[in-house]
Amino acid sequence: MRAGNANRRRVCCCIPTGGQYASRAYRKLAAGFRANISMSRRANAWDNAPMESFFKTLKVERIYQVRYETRAQARLDIVDWIEGYYNRQRLHTSIDFLAPVEYEAALIAA
Repeated sequence: MRAGNANRRRVCCCIPTGGQYASRAYRKLAAGFRANISMSRRANAWDNAPMESFFKTLKVERIYQVRYETRAQARLDIVDWIEGYYNRQRLHTSIDFLAPVEYEAALIAA
């Protein structure tokens, strides 16, 4: 979370249940980055479903398709895939078959 940029728009941080994530220090750190913490109750899998779906898509559509020589290479490629393809070109069924950037622009324009 520390690598994030506090000047960007709000984000949602879906986390597992656990004392370290409910601590005052963690909540203060998240608030400093304007992040909403989303923590479900025990045995409630629905709260984390969007993130689980994203990571499944990332693995199937990108990570399993490429052989990375180094962590740095993997990091650069994954960021490029997310920012260049997933957010700008890939159509998402949950937002009327638009790319997230297009959907956000339509919301702002409305």
